[in-house]
Amino acid sequence: MTAISPTPAGEGKTTTSVGLGDALNALGKNVAICLREPSLGPCFGMKGGAAGGGFAQIIPMEEINLHFTGDFHAISAAHNLLSAMIDNHIYWGNGLNLDARRISWRRVVDMNDRALRDIVTSLGGVANGFPRQSGYDISVASEIMAILCLATNLKDLENRIEKIVVGQDKDRNNITAGQLNAAGAMAVLLRDAIKPNLVQSMEHTPAFVHGGPFANIAHGCNSLVATKTALKLADYVVTEAGFGADLGAEKFFDIKCRIGELTPSATVLVATIKALKFQGGADGKSLGEVNMDALDKGLENLGQHISNLEKFGVPVIVGINKYSNDTDEEIQAVEKYCSARNVNAHACTHWADGGKGALSLAQDIVETIEADRSEFSPLYGDDLALVEKVRHVARTIYGADDIVCDKKVLTQFKTFQEQGYGNLPVCMAKTQYSFSTDPSAKGAPKNHIVPVREVRLAAGAGFIVAICGDIMTMPGLPRHPAAEKIGIDANGETVGLF
Repeated sequence: MTAISPTPAGEGKTTTSVGLGDALNALGKNVAICLREPSLGPCFGMKGGAAGGGFAQIIPMEEINLHFTGDFHAISAAHNLLSAMIDNHIYWGNGLNLDARRISWRRVVDMNDRALRDIVTSLGGVANGFPRQSGYDISVASEIMAILCLATNLKDLENRIEKIVVGQDKDRNNITAGQLNAAGAMAVLLRDAIKPNLVQSMEHTPAFVHGGPFANIAHGCNSLVATKTALKLADYVVTEAGFGADLGAEKFFDIKCRIGELTPSATVLVATIKALKFQGGADGKSLGEVNMDALDKGLENLGQHISNLEKFGVPVIVGINKYSNDTDEEIQAVEKYCSARNVNAHACTHWADGGKGALSLAQDIVETIEADRSEFSPLYGDDLALVEKVRHVARTIYGADDIVCDKKVLTQFKTFQEQGYGNLPVCMAKTQYSFSTDPSAKGAPKNHIVPVREVRLAAGAGFIVAICGDIMTMPGLPRHPAAEKIGIDANGETVGLF
């Protein structure tokens, strides 16, 4: 389950994932849903929770959105334990000769806190260690989060943690978590967190909710452990990938499926009429009004995502997440557009009607899977050079003319290649709001350039992160965050969480 480029109007991937799961259940199919756990940052920021909505949601919604089983806290604790052990190692003599100027491992917290993006640590004198510049990322951007979601078992988890590169010594040799003897203790903190969490939808469809890496700065999919558990227990597994298909779906196919040896059978691309009109230039305050010109222009975004998904050889079906004020004319325009591209589109009312509101979509999914039409293959091979993998994604998926890298970035690509990491997939960190790196560029922009600002090695997770444009790994809160409206009522119930 993926979607068009995100807009303030919302698209509803999670809601549609739950709705489709319930619809398959209603058809008598043995089905399971696999979703990511919500991060506290978006819950208290502007995006809200990630448990679906209306009659297509997983429960208990409040607990899932707030703390849940403590997985994210365990991930944060394991990550920050490694941070503490790095500074402690330097304090007690620095036997590995770590260069404090080349420590790449930052700290994390599961909250949008822009004040922590860049900090100086160890101030206050000799007893507090050696001062150095560092910073915080949001927990969902942590390599530990990615490792948890890509590890197959506890031993694999510990092995991956050992490979984490935390920095370099004075001779530019990589220093790993394994050399700091940190992997065992970190794995102990994650011992329970690696176990998938099982809940259910309002219609009693089982749902595994586990892991939560963001798709604009990480690989954006739930854990392999949860997905493979679901595949052993169910005939149909509905899973989602974060943000738009240019980010979440591309990484699902090129990273998760590659590492996990998964072969997806079909893709549902979610869109709403409001979001398409926003992509076509309609004002955010008038999205409820009929505007066929804006809708027609916005369909370019849908079309680009359809074209991109077809490049992976997986059949595509469009799910229109229908609002009550969407008109027949608008729905028919989307269906006609999709039909011209030999893609079926289904208007779904699962938010209001639960599983029965997505029966036509579910039936199409069943017929597609039974026809066995998937010819899945990743976008690029392992042997392609790292910088060329980034360029290929930018040109093929984003519609860019090229990428641009300064000398420092090109040198980093070359270094990773020479160090034996050239066979790894690339994880593009880019704004989710546009195919380009300009979040205001709507529709399907062409003839743009993707600037690669930084390259990071995630050796434990097993990919290279290419940070493009102005994307940040620590988001900030909006002017009026959702936290301002969240509270507890007179009955002790949580209110304002959505």
